[in-house]
Amino acid sequence: MVQRRLILAISGASGASYGVRLLELLHEQPLETHLVVSPSGWINIDHETGRDRDELEALADFVHDPRDIGATIASGSFGASAMIVAPCSMKTLASIAHGFADNLITRAADVTLKERRRLVLMVRETPLHLGHLRNMTAATEMGAIVFPPVPALYHRPKSIAEMIDHTCARALALLDVDVAAAAHWAGLPDAGKGPTHGGQT
Repeated sequence: MVQRRLILAISGASGASYGVRLLELLHEQPLETHLVVSPSGWINIDHETGRDRDELEALADFVHDPRDIGATIASGSFGASAMIVAPCSMKTLASIAHGFADNLITRAADVTLKERRRLVLMVRETPLHLGHLRNMTAATEMGAIVFPPVPALYHRPKSIAEMIDHTCARALALLDVDVAAAAHWAGLPDAGKGPTHGGQT
């Protein structure tokens, strides 16, 4: 039986820690992982995390050159079940939104969409201009899930690492991957008592 395959792409936006942490979390799962990192992605990984490239590549089952349009993940017949781009730059988002499959990241994303498989885009930019918003709309209309890595605070994280873990766990849940880093909302202790303060929420 073929092991479930997931594609992780890291493009050149700030937020390389999300991609690195996802790679670590996926390494602990019974999955076949395919990693593709853009040249700008490697620059950001080095600048923002200082992690060694060989060390990170060793966490993936397969590593693909972003220029290799003939790679396995460039074809829908290969059967990868889902893909996540973390972080997803605005350039990569625009390419995906308009079907401009000019490298392996955007080609694999295009294949994921055409095969009606789950594609999660952890877009990283702020503030957003109208072109960014329209590209997010276009990608969503084609079936992608736009997932900005917005930190949650309800679980009272004690460090940046905890915030990153929680965000990555939520993103992986969209791919039906459950990790121990997930912190599920259990409701407030008095939530069953109804509205307070004059019904304000």
